[in-house]
Amino acid sequence: MLKKLPALLTGLIITLTAYAASVELADRHPDSYTVRRGDTLWDISARFLRKPWLWPEIWQVNPQVKNPHLIYPGDVLNLGIGSGGPYLSTEQPRVRESAIDEAIPPIPLSAIKQFLKHARILGEDEFEHAPHVVGIEENHLRGTAGQLIYVRGLNASVGQKLAVLRPVGRYYDLPPEYEGQPRDAVHQEPDDRAGRPGMLWHHGPGEFTLQGRVRFLGYEVMEFGNVEVTRSGDPASLLVAYSDFEVKAGDLVLPIDEKPYDDQYIPHSPAKVADGMRVIAFTDAMNAVGRRQVVALSRGGEQGVGNGQVYSIYQTGEVVRDSSEYPPGSARRFFNPKDSKVRLPPEFIGHVMIFRTFQSVSYGLVMDGVKPVKIGNWLHDPDSTP
Repeated sequence: MLKKLPALLTGLIITLTAYAASVELADRHPDSYTVRRGDTLWDISARFLRKPWLWPEIWQVNPQVKNPHLIYPGDVLNLGIGSGGPYLSTEQPRVRESAIDEAIPPIPLSAIKQFLKHARILGEDEFEHAPHVVGIEENHLRGTAGQLIYVRGLNASVGQKLAVLRPVGRYYDLPPEYEGQPRDAVHQEPDDRAGRPGMLWHHGPGEFTLQGRVRFLGYEVMEFGNVEVTRSGDPASLLVAYSDFEVKAGDLVLPIDEKPYDDQYIPHSPAKVADGMRVIAFTDAMNAVGRRQVVALSRGGEQGVGNGQVYSIYQTGEVVRDSSEYPPGSARRFFNPKDSKVRLPPEFIGHVMIFRTFQSVSYGLVMDGVKPVKIGNWLHDPDSTP
């Protein structure tokens, strides 16, 4: 998954410098740090900077190095202060300890493992025309490893290996009730009783409201097994090689995603925050999530969202009554109901980094926070306050 560097490097010392007067160093930052196996780029950045996503600001791209942001266990990072501000330089060892040295990832892979391999977002056309399971051998209701399944709509050769996926929901957003408000995004779980037609968008929620058109964002599916084609045709026969749980009618069969994870990104601020970008679902919780947990967000590559982008998460301030100036039961409150209400400022929740992007939906990992992240929390530029 992560690219390896050759074990032997002869006499290479790379010094990368850049100046950024606006970068603030972290309290008690080290003057140097030796990279260790198990580190992440975010954690190392946080050792030196108050805002880890400003990591690119203190590097200079060296034309001799393909990606200067790739650092490895054993590298020594030295902090310097120049006329323009702080900068980092990297000393790489003459000889790597072993051939298994790998560049450290931007975020902990253990926290997003299942989403690197298992989670996907499909468009409406891709979902509608995806080959699907119609039966199990010997008329079983469920299939496991070693059993044959039968799939319609599959154009594949004998011996080809494919993935089995199950729909777990669909995303769409609603036009705002009042002009100027952001669109509300919705995650809707599938209704097994409705079957495949019931999941298709044109059979789903009304596509129009009094406020305007409902916008479909995508289907969320989870990969849970691999199969191999044993007989082509329609239906085709496939042998279940392995599965995390039983295969059933309606499950989808799609090509295996050979490279689901982009390992070349670094933490950075977005050039622009997509309008109405919100937290729309949790992956492993019901009501709220915290640090090192995954959230689904309501914008994707089509709106300029990319891997490595860091956003601040905010919660809209509550509306409260000014009981001091407008006491309960007073004529002033009665005749000035709107003036008696005050909306509090937005509350900062934490930071999230994007690690996987689809057309209109993306996945992010909560990197830090002062409060639990909730559905509906909205995203903002991390370098400014709303």
